Amino acid sequence: MKTIVLASNNKHKIEEFKELLPEPEYQILSLKDIGFFEDIVEDGNSFLENSLIKARAINKFVQSTKYKNALVIADDSGLCVNALGGAPGIYSARYSGDHNVVANRQKLLAELAGKADRSAYFVCLLVVMHPNGTYSYVESKTFGEITKEERGKTDFGYDCLFYSTDLHKTFGQATEEEKNSVSHRGRAIEQLIKQKLL
Repeated sequence: MKTIVLASNNKHKIEEFKELLPEPEYQILSLKDIGFFEDIVEDGNSFLENSLIKARAINKFVQSTKYKNALVIADDSGLCVNALGGAPGIYSARYSGDHNVVANRQKLLAELAGKADRSAYFVCLLVVMHPNGTYSYVESKTFGEITKEERGKTDFGYDCLFYSTDLHKTFGQATEEEKNSVSHRGRAIEQLIKQKLL
């Protein structure tokens, strides 16, 4: 069994990783599982920089625990809207100034009011860091457009506003299995497996 420390406590993200990297081959641990409760300041200027900031901080902490031989996976992901010059991008989680998903969605809809081009894509950049600090990374995207109103479940980010080109429905209307089959994070994890980076 390969032990992987995921640089997250996000319930949805952890569940997605566990579905795509199942036991008994993989053991997925959250930050809570390893006792890491510090705040990491993600002040990078790109998805890669933010992922590396998290990966290095967690890897350093892991070396002092019983999981010191574990791989650390850190991801940074976000929604990029073409008509907004790629915004919200790396600021997706705090687009409205705070980690408030409702306010973030309201701001996005307001920014797109009157714009004909509503094309967008989600990006996921995954860093896999080994105990010695060496790392590999992959980046994947999933494409769609921003709807003019919320459709489906509203409890996770921009999902209810992102109409998937692959699924012909919003991520908020899709099942977890459907979303994982085409999501930016699902595709990134598949790349890790195909490239034998785990």
